Amino acid sequence: MCGRYSASYPPDLLAETYRATVVDEPPPPSWNVAPTDPVSVVVTRDGGREVRTLRWGLIPSWATDRRVASRMVNARAETVATKPAFRSALVRRRCLVPADGWYEWRAKQPFHIASRAGGGVAFAGLCEVWRDPSTEDLVRTCAIVTTAASAELSYLHERMPVVLPADAQDVWLDRSVEDAEPLLGLLVPSDGFAAYPVGGAVNSVRNNGPALVEPVPADGGGLF
Repeated sequence: MCGRYSASYPPDLLAETYRATVVDEPPPPSWNVAPTDPVSVVVTRDGGREVRTLRWGLIPSWATDRRVASRMVNARAETVATKPAFRSALVRRRCLVPADGWYEWRAKQPFHIASRAGGGVAFAGLCEVWRDPSTEDLVRTCAIVTTAASAELSYLHERMPVVLPADAQDVWLDRSVEDAEPLLGLLVPSDGFAAYPVGGAVNSVRNNGPALVEPVPADGGGLF
C-alpha cells in the first residue's frame, strides 16, 4: 500500500519536469503527505498538461458522504478495472502523482523508499470530482494505484505504489486511451529503489520537514 509519502519539489520544477502548466495554488512542500492532504497531480486537459491540486483520498461521484475518502487513498491494480469506485476513473480520469519517495514500516521501524538513481518518481493516480450534496461545492480528489511489491521491496510490505517510467507516463496521461487493457499492462511492480530507516517522527502527521527523510541507524541495518 501507500499510506504516506514525501513530495518536496517546487511547482516550477514540476511544471518543467512534466511539461505542464501550474493551474491551482500548489500545496507547500511536504515530507509527510498523509491521506486527505492537498497534493499536486499532473493531468491532461484540452491537449495540454496541467499541475493541479487535489485531495488525496478518492470520493466517487456517487458517494453520499466525503468521509469515504479516508478509505480510498489507494486503488489496487488487480481490481481497479472492476471496482465501482475506480473503474470509470481508470478509463477517463487518470493522473500522475509526483513524489520524492514513500514510507513503509517494518514492525515499528519506518523506512523511506526512493529511487536509487536520484530524483523524483511519478505514481499512477486516478482522479474524481464529487459534488457535496449539502453545499453543492465540487471536491476534486485522487487515489494512488498500488500493485504487488517488487522482489527487492517485498521484505518491507507486500504492496507498493505503481511507479511509472517516462514512456508509461505518456500513455497513462493520454486521454484518447479509453481501453482498460493497455492501461492495466502498465500497472506492474518496478525496481531500482533503495529503502533506508528513518526516525520515528514521521509516525505523527503533525511532524514535517526534510529531517524526516534523513537516514538513521537501525538494528542489523543501514541502507537496504
